[in-house]
Amino acid sequence: MSYSHEPRHSALAAACLCTIHLAALAQTAPATDVTTLAQAPLAAAADGVVVVTGARTAAPAARVPSTVESVGAQDIAENINTVTSAGALQYLPSTHVRERYIGDRNGILVMRVNSSTSSAQTTVYADGLLLSNFLNNSFSTAPRWGMVSPDEIERIDILYGPFSALYPGNSAGGVVNMSTRTPTKFEAHVKFDLFTQRFKEYGTNDRFSGGHASASLGNAVGNLSYWLTLDHLDNQGHPQTFGNTVAKTGAPAAAGTFTDVSGSAVYRDIDTAGRPRIIVSTTGIDHTVQDQAKLKLGYRFSPALSATYTLGYWQNSSEGSVDSYLRDTQGRTVWNAGAALANPFKFVRIDGADYTVSTAAPSRSRSEHWMHGLAVKTATGGAWDGELIASLYDQQKDLSRTATPTNGFDSGEGEVRPGGQLTDASGTGWHNIDLRGTWRSNGGGAPAHTLSFGLHHDRYELSSVTYGTAAAPIADWLTSTTGTLNTNSFGKTQTRAVYLQDEWALAPHWTLVVGGRQEWWKAFDGSNFNAGSAAAQRQLNYGDRSYSHFSPKLHLAWQTTPTLALRASFGKGVRYPTVAEMFQTFNGPNNIRTNDPNLQPEQVRSSEWVVQKQFNDLMLRGSYFYEDKRDALISQTDVTVTPNISSIQNVDKVRTQGVEIAWQASNLGWRGFDLNGSVTYAHSLIIENRRNPGLEGTVQPRIPDWRATLVGTWHVNDAATASLSYRFSGRQHNALFNTATKQYNDPNPNVYGAVSHYSVFDAKLSYKLGPQWTTSLGVNNLGNFKYYVNPNPYPQRTWFASLRYDL
Repeated sequence: MSYSHEPRHSALAAACLCTIHLAALAQTAPATDVTTLAQAPLAAAADGVVVVTGARTAAPAARVPSTVESVGAQDIAENINTVTSAGALQYLPSTHVRERYIGDRNGILVMRVNSSTSSAQTTVYADGLLLSNFLNNSFSTAPRWGMVSPDEIERIDILYGPFSALYPGNSAGGVVNMSTRTPTKFEAHVKFDLFTQRFKEYGTNDRFSGGHASASLGNAVGNLSYWLTLDHLDNQGHPQTFGNTVAKTGAPAAAGTFTDVSGSAVYRDIDTAGRPRIIVSTTGIDHTVQDQAKLKLGYRFSPALSATYTLGYWQNSSEGSVDSYLRDTQGRTVWNAGAALANPFKFVRIDGADYTVSTAAPSRSRSEHWMHGLAVKTATGGAWDGELIASLYDQQKDLSRTATPTNGFDSGEGEVRPGGQLTDASGTGWHNIDLRGTWRSNGGGAPAHTLSFGLHHDRYELSSVTYGTAAAPIADWLTSTTGTLNTNSFGKTQTRAVYLQDEWALAPHWTLVVGGRQEWWKAFDGSNFNAGSAAAQRQLNYGDRSYSHFSPKLHLAWQTTPTLALRASFGKGVRYPTVAEMFQTFNGPNNIRTNDPNLQPEQVRSSEWVVQKQFNDLMLRGSYFYEDKRDALISQTDVTVTPNISSIQNVDKVRTQGVEIAWQASNLGWRGFDLNGSVTYAHSLIIENRRNPGLEGTVQPRIPDWRATLVGTWHVNDAATASLSYRFSGRQHNALFNTATKQYNDPNPNVYGAVSHYSVFDAKLSYKLGPQWTTSLGVNNLGNFKYYVNPNPYPQRTWFASLRYDL
């Protein structure tokens, strides 16, 4: 199956035609000094009416049908040690990005009610362009953070829950809106960062370092503005996995089938289940080199009509290396041992016991992605306004390679290269179009009604082919471009939607927001192939299918006094199955398919109750949130069929509820000292599960019970700023309850292989050397706390140093 660019390009071209209507809206606009939407400090947070100023201020309580928290460029510069846009979110309430190392391409966004493997339950935009990857709901399909350099961010706003009709059902967990800079005069910026960590784990005790550089240039000349950003990241990541094994049971290995490595420095500890293990190697040591280039062109046709075109390019070159702790009697490195290898590498013998060793195989990946975006907006200040946003994301090149070593002494990186496996996902991508309008019943005055309405279209296309089987690997794992077909997966999904939302000023202190979103979804052209055994080789083609759903929204806000607000929000969101969830390749007992093209969509009904109080220099907010999810898409085992099938399945009912308290205080104790923070408690249970009743009453994995953030910032003087921050995440399980053993599989939760708790301090000192030079020194994980996300270790104590020049 070939991949064509024509449908997505045609859709983008069709969207351009809609600008005629927007231009017509702007022709009658008064020639007043109106700030256009393109220049506003905040992209529309929920219903197109929010205007927020200041670096760390929540949106006005009565104007948004959802809780909104924000972080601005000043916050990032003063408080956060990061060289990626994902890292800028790490202190927002109930928010975490699973960034296992700097430059991690699998940085899943985690919010109140979604786990660190549920990428399709939150939505990320940059200047209205979709960065979320809804091709799967997995740890491997994170938002495309690399398309935004952290130094171009003007502001980040996050919304909690599916309470706005403007966003799809993937917003059930929350929405992130990143706004980047739009210049009003000539400016130029250059920034250099160095970072390093001493990583100690088992037999690894080494320094892993990297560098980051960014440059940006922008200007506004007459009605034309431009913004050019270049970003380069080079990081040698620490090991992500460790080869571990347990001793062979039964009779000892026969003579000639094993290699003695008893003199090796192996490491013994207890795994997450409380069983003894030995650690024999490190794997997944990722050296990533990433480059981003982005051009944003803006043009103001009139005081009320503007357009912006964005062209983005991102490339990644990754080398995954391995290191073995095993040495034979002659001091030679032994990399692997197992049934697939020839004697004497069926086993390794350590102190009289025999072990197999999972393959320590190197990997390579190469990606080139392109993004196009067009935004046309009006800001008349009168009765009517409109907006068109169209985006196209194309994974033009996406290749992943792994080696298949042929004997125990083969590292995969020697002079004679082994075969291996190649996965080609080139051509995968998506496009989105949103045409939105706003009508105000009282013109440019204080409206009694503000109607937001719009049309939405998106299409996602999956193209993934893997070459190289165990019996017939590709000839050269580094250079071969094809070989024996192993698996393939193809498919498309499409959603069209229409929405209407009315913000009604009921009374001077009351606001009611009522809305709804009607969506029509379909999946088509789905197929997969798995070589498997000779008898199992077949191509499976799936029929088209479709659903339609209506999602109502309701929000009521009462500004009881100028300093006290009460809010209640209710909303439904429908998260449709992703292409990969339905059409992923199959692999199961007796050739039973483990993918399900007939998955039902998740249907989420959420509510939030909020009390927000403003004191003199303190804002305090308390929120109770509740989510009732039907047909939740979770990987589990269906025990009602024989043999049992493990796959992505619909779980009848999951309930998540919790309490969040957040505060923002300025000049606390002394002038210039600010203290912001949050505490969240969440409890998520599987309530009903007909396919696996034993899971009823057990917790949903990877949602921590407690989370907390605390950021203290001291503005010492006009030149110096010091900050100390804290991040905490509590107990969570890494997998579903084990119905066979009647317990969770991770009774030992704070070791390699688990999803552990963490308690981490970060610090940063910034100093302005002069009008144009700024430097900073920072450290993340000051206490060198060791914590993990199954199975990967997070960074240990990491130092940052930066130098910035602003013209």
